[in-house]
Amino acid sequence: MTVFGVHASHEQIHPTALLESVVRAERAGFDAAMCSDHYAPWSERQGQSAFAWSWLGAALQATSLPLGVVNAPGQRYHPAIIAQAIGTLGAMYPGRFWAALGTGEAANEHITGDPWPRKDVRNARLRECVDVIRALLAGEEVSHDGLVRVDRAKLWTRPEQPPALVGAAVSVATARWCAEWADGLITVNAPVSHLRAMIDAYRDAGGRGPLSLQVHLSWTPDEGEAERIAYDQWRSNVFAPPVCWDLETVEHFDVVSEQVPMERLREVVNISADLGRHTGWLEEYLDLGFDRIFLHHVGQDLGPFIDTFGTEVLPKLRAR
Repeated sequence: MTVFGVHASHEQIHPTALLESVVRAERAGFDAAMCSDHYAPWSERQGQSAFAWSWLGAALQATSLPLGVVNAPGQRYHPAIIAQAIGTLGAMYPGRFWAALGTGEAANEHITGDPWPRKDVRNARLRECVDVIRALLAGEEVSHDGLVRVDRAKLWTRPEQPPALVGAAVSVATARWCAEWADGLITVNAPVSHLRAMIDAYRDAGGRGPLSLQVHLSWTPDEGEAERIAYDQWRSNVFAPPVCWDLETVEHFDVVSEQVPMERLREVVNISADLGRHTGWLEEYLDLGFDRIFLHHVGQDLGPFIDTFGTEVLPKLRAR
């Protein structure tokens, strides 16, 4: 049965309010949660960016939900430190934590002062990080000299069963590449034809594990308000790679998104006051075979969305 979760966006909402929201989501009938891991928001209007790993411990303690995070090891985070973080949460909350690994964005990684590598180099660096993290979670002592360097690292606190390391992808090529190493795949909502091509590429290349989808949406009972919220909060997120990977500052994103048309925003965010339409969109994703679907209302007040979708939308999806 498909798991329906809520996405906690650290770029948009204070961590205390996000914690209250995931507690509320569990009470409303959501099955799981996931969160972002950013150093900066996508826009000054979003205005937040708390440290995900501190919040994850609190959220796992405050709920019984399984939780995941999307992380980019290799520049801002050393893979041995991420392995320690994953291992600790896995040991404290067995079977409830997973991490999706990707190559990251310059907006978060430039803070180290190191050069932002080409995409092919970032892919190679991530692959090294995955191998380091897996070896450490398996109890090995790791030394490595490559795009990342590790000297005699060993995890002394480890879970009995290592948490899943999921591949994060938005392109068909990356989905196919993730099949080499990932315990599952996660992507974001896109046209059905593109999502189907990603799934096929991942599975045809031998990809194992669950398929997860993060769905950006905007809902309020008023269509105009749903559009206003989406335009205010998420128009900085309409840019395809490499733009979204390579812009460095909040100011850059705000400048390039000043004149984004609503039609373009609707290609990225499912915007509607009609709960039936939202249900229909989600049914299309279900038909593609996604095992876990995480709903991200792009507004900063999650309460009405959580309560309404928990009462009106999730039961219809589960009854199919």
